Amino acid sequence: MTPPVTAAPPTAFHRKRPVKKIGVLGWLHANLFSSLFNTVLTLLVLGLLVWAVPPILDWAFIDAVWHGTTREACETVGGACWPFIFQRFGQIVYGFYDEAARWRVDVVYVFGAVGLAWLMIPSLPRKGWVGAALLTLYPLVSFVLLSGGWFGLPVVSTEKWGGLLLTLVVAAVGIVASLPLGVLLALGRRSTLPVVRILSVVFIEVWRGVPMITVLFMASSMLPLFLPDGLELDKLVRALIAVALFNAAYMAEVIRGGLQALPRGQYEGAAALGFGYWQSTALIVLPQALRTVLPDIVNNMISMFKDTSLVSIIGFFDLLGVIQAGATDVDWTGPNTALTGYLFAGALYWVFCFSMSRYSASLERQLSQGDRR
Repeated sequence: MTPPVTAAPPTAFHRKRPVKKIGVLGWLHANLFSSLFNTVLTLLVLGLLVWAVPPILDWAFIDAVWHGTTREACETVGGACWPFIFQRFGQIVYGFYDEAARWRVDVVYVFGAVGLAWLMIPSLPRKGWVGAALLTLYPLVSFVLLSGGWFGLPVVSTEKWGGLLLTLVVAAVGIVASLPLGVLLALGRRSTLPVVRILSVVFIEVWRGVPMITVLFMASSMLPLFLPDGLELDKLVRALIAVALFNAAYMAEVIRGGLQALPRGQYEGAAALGFGYWQSTALIVLPQALRTVLPDIVNNMISMFKDTSLVSIIGFFDLLGVIQAGATDVDWTGPNTALTGYLFAGALYWVFCFSMSRYSASLERQLSQGDRR
């Protein structure tokens, strides 16, 4: 008689995963309720959000004023005064730029946004060419369009630049110029030549030991005293130079950390291949060092972007300066006007800074694919 066939016990491949490991419940258990301490902390944060978020939303949107042309429209309720933003939106975006020439600023905005989007979208080709154009051709075209005086374009003085335009100009010049300067200073600080090393160390330590406000005051008031007779630099150009040199000192220390973190074997391998100093630095050392300290570089860039608001101290009306000036206008002076302006400025700063941090995280994942096993 043939014995009955019994089913084989389920193997590990046939067993269902525990509910706590999959789906939404699995994510909640792993990230929010994995232990007693995490559970208590999660509940406290949720309670804080329930207590703080609804009043903020009520003030900013539900109880806010959306229509009007003066502050009288905002005095009837206790919410945000959005007509102030609507009426001042032109100054917030363009500063005091001539209205008839604002199309030039729009062209600069559009081309810059398209170029950055091209670099951020992984599926688009020719990123090297686009990046080279953004670093070389785009600044030249932007300068011609914004300043005028070329190809029949009327001249627009830099004193009329302001708002978001001035903030982006100062941040872009500071970021683009400080990175290569920081690389040179970091390499100079690690140089075997005593003169180069001492000069690099002195430059870095002097600029890092002085507040940025002092640097801007020096560039605005005292730098013209040291220039030769007949040579004058635009006030905005002096501020841009000060911002670039100041942040280059901080960038140099960040990059020096990446160079020191590189194993000695990388230098020895480059020497074994017959590479000279500049070949090994450009092809082997710097790419690995910059990838190592990419989060710190982006963090420095974000801090630099937020520090652009300090240029208002030397008489420029950047994004924050335009909002502060508008809030002191007698037509808009009120308890909620300034708060609404600061909320709007903070939201703009957050959008730009958060975008930079997210792109940095995406770039880190792409560059670390070769290290995954």
